[in-house]
Amino acid sequence: MLLLISPDSVEEAIDCAKAAEYLDIVDVKKPDEGSLGANFPWVIREIRDAVPADKPVSATVGDVPYKPGTVAQAALGAAVSGATYIKVGLYGCTTPEQAVDVMRGVVRAVKDYRPDAFVVASGYADAHRIGCVNPLALPEIARVSGSDAAMLDTAVKDGTRLFDHLPPEVCEEFVRLAHEADLLAALAGSVKAGDLGTLTRIGTDIVGVRGAVCQGGDRNTGRIQPQLVADFRAEMDRHAREHPAVVAAAS
Repeated sequence: MLLLISPDSVEEAIDCAKAAEYLDIVDVKKPDEGSLGANFPWVIREIRDAVPADKPVSATVGDVPYKPGTVAQAALGAAVSGATYIKVGLYGCTTPEQAVDVMRGVVRAVKDYRPDAFVVASGYADAHRIGCVNPLALPEIARVSGSDAAMLDTAVKDGTRLFDHLPPEVCEEFVRLAHEADLLAALAGSVKAGDLGTLTRIGTDIVGVRGAVCQGGDRNTGRIQPQLVADFRAEMDRHAREHPAVVAAAS
């Protein structure tokens, strides 16, 4: 299971760099613009420069509307700015057809520029609260559009978490559908260390966190702490040792 950490500034990215040995992907977002809020191109560039070259940088394009052209341009901008993982939050897509339309544009725009870029179609565990596509539709949306991964996060950051909206058995089905489609499955949404046993057991490929490694556990006012990143990774590794068969099957 890969660990994705989301700093919201260059200063926090430097803190991530101090803990680089414990994380796998540095994810650039702007939490005050939403769950998958997009940050500025220059921030992506500066964060790319601040973290070790062997650590891929991911960038969120935003909680996007159903505007395929607009989103494709934004995704290309993230790639040009130095991100190799491009995450799109399909917030404004109410049908799978709309979501595929958006993601096809993103895949073409990004991969025409950089064929080795990694495109992530992201939905929301609490989709019922915002009226977007069903979480279990994401793997098929990602497959049909040519994306590389399907991801779930939470849209409304009100203290509720991934498993508050989708029980583990539904998340397990999401992971299974993603793997059947030859995709990576990523899960996030106020994930805590206590969730890692379940996330490991169901075969999650990428776990995304922010609040869990911030001072005070607060994704908005707390700052990422290198020691908390190291502690989170240690807990991940412990569960990986306890679930070796699951880990082997997922890899």
